[in-house]
Amino acid sequence: MPRHADTIAAFATPAGTAALAVLRITGPDTRRLATELGGASPPPRVARRLGYRSRSGELLDDVVATFYHGPKSYTGEDTMEISCHGNPFIAQQILEDLLARGCRPAGPGEFTQRAFLNGKMDLSQAEAVMDVIHARSERALQAANQQLRGALGRRMHGLVESLLAVLARIEAYVDFPDEDLPAEDLTRVRGELERLSLETDRLLATSHYGELLRDGIKTVIVGEPNVGKSSLLNRLIGRDRALVSPEPGTTRDFLEERILVGPHCLRLIDTAGLNPSPAPLEKLGMAKTMEQLAEADLMLLVLDASRNVLPEKYAELLAARNAIIVLNKSDLRDGEAASDLREKGRELVRVSALTGAGVETLVAAIVARAEQFCAAAGGETVAINARHAHALTEAQAGLASARDKLIHGEATELVASDLRAVLAAYGEITGKVDNERMLDHLFATFCIGK
Repeated sequence: MPRHADTIAAFATPAGTAALAVLRITGPDTRRLATELGGASPPPRVARRLGYRSRSGELLDDVVATFYHGPKSYTGEDTMEISCHGNPFIAQQILEDLLARGCRPAGPGEFTQRAFLNGKMDLSQAEAVMDVIHARSERALQAANQQLRGALGRRMHGLVESLLAVLARIEAYVDFPDEDLPAEDLTRVRGELERLSLETDRLLATSHYGELLRDGIKTVIVGEPNVGKSSLLNRLIGRDRALVSPEPGTTRDFLEERILVGPHCLRLIDTAGLNPSPAPLEKLGMAKTMEQLAEADLMLLVLDASRNVLPEKYAELLAARNAIIVLNKSDLRDGEAASDLREKGRELVRVSALTGAGVETLVAAIVARAEQFCAAAGGETVAINARHAHALTEAQAGLASARDKLIHGEATELVASDLRAVLAAYGEITGKVDNERMLDHLFATFCIGK
């Protein structure tokens, strides 16, 4: 009997009052249920309007039901979708009636898990379903849709096919040592392994970009007390999130908000000011500021445009490659520090957090820097996640070990063993390796109805 052979049902509606709710049913009894509800065998892929009546004959709602005959369905099994009015009470009544007719509630991600187990998608595509649902930005949605369409799966298929060709060449000499085979061309084998290693590295290079797409670009606002960091945060997010006071040192801990800038998501973090003479509590806040800076993808270094002298410790921050220098309080007269920075050729963005002047220019500068992260990943639409990165790292280690054995003339059998381990690591990404515990854990993170 195939795994999960029973019939499941689930429904989901957006938070609050929705115009429609959709109930999904899949499994071997779906056609029987569709026939019971519609009074006749359902034609596939035809939306039918019908009155949904409970087993006791009570009319529950006016619905639209669509039947999908397996394997031409999302799960690969017979599937039915019922659209009813979005009142959660109505949807719950229909769901309870379906359970009374023999269905059981679907587990988290079970529809997608069935699709994977029935060969409708590989594991990287199944993970992309959740990436699509949780995409926080245009770029994240674009990458998730590319992966859902099989971009990563195709890349992995190419790597696996190339590796199998190398492995077949090596194992021929292991399995048939007495046959009249041409001399081993180890130089060609090493070249193929170098190419595989390079391709694996290119995929690994997209790991950080994948984190940025899923979590947002960590953007830390830093500067001295009372230069307007919190005011700038409020201006960027469009509401009063941080307390603002003329008294220095108002921010003692960091605040975090996610915002969209162009096609990108930012994790915008307001930090405690870098006070040259901090009070004990301020020291704790400054320590957290430095922790955030150490992990920052992007830094907004906020300076007071009216200042005459900058602290010496700012030299390192000013030179940071991930820094955008923001001259706040541009509505005031420029001090000598601003003139000095311009003379040194520093790229400055002038803003007034008070009036909003220059904020659009700052946003454009942030978007330009964010685009560089995509360029650093090689412009790839593939953006791997942590699980993929772990598997590729293991594959890279196996490739390195195999190359070293070839260079040092070790037994071909040992080289073949390393390459089989690489093949297993590649297989973990698309789900070709049977690891039931890993699959159960992965799909348990999905939402009900997917």
